[in-house]
This record gives sequence, structure tokens and C-alpha cells, in this order.
Amino acid sequence: MHYFMMIPFIVQTFAIGFDEYYFHIKRGLPLWERIGHPIDTLSVLSCFLFALLVPYSPLALKWYIALAIFSCLMVTKDEWVHKHHCPGSEHWLHALLFINHPIILTAVGLLWSNPSWMQRWLTQPQTLHIFLVLQATFTALFFSYQVIYWNFIWKEKQINNP
Repeated sequence: MHYFMMIPFIVQTFAIGFDEYYFHIKRGLPLWERIGHPIDTLSVLSCFLFALLVPYSPLALKWYIALAIFSCLMVTKDEWVHKHHCPGSEHWLHALLFINHPIILTAVGLLWSNPSWMQRWLTQPQTLHIFLVLQATFTALFFSYQVIYWNFIWKEKQINNP
């Protein structure tokens, strides 16, 4: 049953991968996206790391919820200008990612808080901890890729920066 909690992460991986390697590579990224997208990834990584490094407590839960809300708002910040640069299909993919984002952060919060009802239907909670460590690791690697590739390797084409 614990594999059920992995579905939103798998959806996120494929959707982000498609967005990055199809849409972004195809159209290139203006400066505001080359800076903004790593910030989005960092907001997600901060939630993962908080859940991995901070012991659960009612006060820590409030801080986690604040980080998760901030991350959910952060990932939508570029939509004001995406309308000028993205096709409809990319907007649809972003909508899917926006729906999935709070689901992932809620799942992480549940894994971290480890409520007693969850322990009854999760047969291997330690596997989910390892999964969360891997998610944080891959998110950190993706963040590094975004910063290095888009800001130091990629050669800018003619893109109209707003």
C-alpha cells in the first residue's frame, strides 16, 4: 500500500521532465525563468530537507505548513509572464504540476509526522523514508542542473525578455 504514496512523485518527475526537456529546451528560457525556476526547485527542496532534518513537533508542523504554502505560491509566480512565452500545452502541463504540488508536500508532511493511522496501512515506513531521501537528493541534483545548465552552459538565443 505504501507504493500508493509514490504516485504523485512519479507524476511530478515525468511532468517536470517533459516540461524541462521538451518545452524549455525547445523554446529556451529568458533570464527571469533561468533565475526563477531554480528558486522554485529550492522551495520544494526546503520542504523535503525540513521534513528530513527537523524532528516532528506541533510547532515544527506549523513551520512545515508555512514552508509548503510558500512553495505552492512560489511555483505559480511566473504564470503572469508565461502567457507571453508558452504554448497552451505547456500551460496545461503547468496546471497539472500546480495540482500535484500540494499533494506531494502533503504526502511529505504525512511521512514526516508519521501519524498512527498511517502506521497501520504502511507495511514498510522505512522504505518511504529512503524514498524521501532519494527525492531530496534528486531535487538537489535537478536544482544544480537548472543553475549550471541554464545560466552557464546554455547559449541564449534571441528571446524577448519582458
